[in-house]
Formats: sequence, structure tokens, C-alpha cells
Amino acid sequence: MRELVGGGFLVLHGFVHLWYVVLSQGWVEAEEQMGWNGHSWLLSSHLPTETILSIASVLYIVAALGFAAGGMGYVLDQDWAVTVLVATAVLSTVVLVVMWDEKPDLLVEKGILGVLINLGIVYWLVLR
Repeated sequence: MRELVGGGFLVLHGFVHLWYVVLSQGWVEAEEQMGWNGHSWLLSSHLPTETILSIASVLYIVAALGFAAGGMGYVLDQDWAVTVLVATAVLSTVVLVVMWDEKPDLLVEKGILGVLINLGIVYWLVLR
């Protein structure tokens, strides 16, 4: 039962990443209170916004797929699942940090909980 709940949580955590894809692709009209605005503290001075949004979309899709596959692998007790989940948690954290806009407001909407969840996943799977 523990594996099923844990795996389900991991899959759902992956699906949350798809919200950033929806925002970056403009499939819904982004509003200020949604948090992420497509500006990156690291990339915006070097790349056009469209390129940043495309990079973010691809990386968030990879993270969503990684958490989905890893969560299912965890439920099925596959040896590769921990490697996939840890790599995906690191990727997700790096993308969230790189895509942050440097503004301290709306941190929850900008992914701080995702970073904390990713750290928890790494601790749960590797460091405990």
C-alpha cells in the first residue's frame, strides 16, 4: 500500500509540471497571481522570451514524464525507478531555480513547494 500511495504522489507531482507548460505555451491567459511569468534571472538577458518558454516547456515535459515513469516504476518495485526519480527531482529543481524571476513575491506559485517536494523525494529515496 505504501508503494502505491508513494508512486501515486510521484505521478501527481509530475503532472503539476504540466501547468508550467500550459503557461509557457500561452494555452491560458497568464495572470500575475499565477506566479510564473516566463522571465528567468539567468536566461532572460541572453535569450529571447520565446526561446526561454520553449526550453521551459520541453524540460517541464521531461520532468512530468520522469516523475510519471519513476512513480510507476516505484509502484512496480523496479530497480531503475530510484535513479529516474532522483534525476528527475534534480532536473525539476534546476529548472525551477533557473526559471525563477528573482522576485520574492508569489514563491509558492513560482515553485518553491516543488523544490521542497523534490528535496523531500531525494531524501526519501536516497538519504534516509
